[in-house]
Amino acid sequence: MILLISWGLLAFFLSFLLTLLVRRLALTAGIVDKPTVPRKIHSRPVARLGGLAIYISVSAVVIGILVTSNALTSGEITSWHYIGVLIGGLILMIGGYLDDRYDLPAHTTIFAPILAALVAIGFGIEVDKLTNPFSAIGGYAFGGGGFIYLTSLQSDFLVFVWLMLVMYTTKFLDGLDGLATSVTSVGAIMILLLSLTAAYFQPDVALLSAVTIGAYLGFLFWNVHPASIFLGEGGSTFVGFMLGTLAVISGGKVATALLVLGIPLMDVVWVISRRWREGGIARVFIGDKKHLHHRLLALGWGQTRIVILYVAVAAAFGVSALFLQSREKLVALIILSLLMILTALFFVQKERHAHSS
Repeated sequence: MILLISWGLLAFFLSFLLTLLVRRLALTAGIVDKPTVPRKIHSRPVARLGGLAIYISVSAVVIGILVTSNALTSGEITSWHYIGVLIGGLILMIGGYLDDRYDLPAHTTIFAPILAALVAIGFGIEVDKLTNPFSAIGGYAFGGGGFIYLTSLQSDFLVFVWLMLVMYTTKFLDGLDGLATSVTSVGAIMILLLSLTAAYFQPDVALLSAVTIGAYLGFLFWNVHPASIFLGEGGSTFVGFMLGTLAVISGGKVATALLVLGIPLMDVVWVISRRWREGGIARVFIGDKKHLHHRLLALGWGQTRIVILYVAVAAAFGVSALFLQSREKLVALIILSLLMILTALFFVQKERHAHSS
């Protein structure tokens, strides 16, 4: 526990100080987010590139631990895995910098996340089996008992889809001050707690989670409303990349991450499907103000209130994952899906009423 706290605090203070440095560099270089389009909700230019502080903090502390001890490699995670994660993160930082600096066309920003996910897979980030939520009610008729074993190709495909889904969830979630970092911090905390339980006990995963949480919170201090710096393109995908990777290397705690990210993830699916219907693939990459958090803003909610709501829901379902079995987690996911569907129907009806009047 002392190890977790000490390395986590180091990541926190590094991120805290580096965020100040990155903010100054971004402002000096003119890499700022200007409120020049209607979907922007801030009223003044704000520094971008904040994710760089998180990435450098995580990288520095992880490398420091690997050099000085075997605390991060005491289980099934190897140095090779960490190298893949750090290289994948570097790709996101480079792609994010280019977008933050030059405002690249929206459809080109997908290449960095794709490459980062492929690099992580190439360095061995994989899932060899999934818990079968139907085993207790169907045995082998529902997939082979307690686990569903995956081939290498199935694993690679699943991990790729998962990482892309989580990265784009946090990218789209990064629409309010502190929202994406707060929710992903909750996810990392839940994985840390699960990794310390007797049923799972993975001290290496817990340590990596502590480092990740520390780096997130050090940045979050400057990112809460009113934010003095934003995650930027690279940061908004990197926080999802780290959470998605943690869920995989911790032995497939994907259900836990799904419960934490349930509402924002389903919001992404809803928004993408709506944009696709409105204008095809080209429309998918064009931002708007129709995400759930934007709709709550339109109802008169403040940014801080919305962030607290998201964090509370994420924490509630995340804590439930600490006590629920696989089949019960599936039920929780279904309940979460129904809540999101009802919310979507509410806003659809509200829009129709507004148009008719």
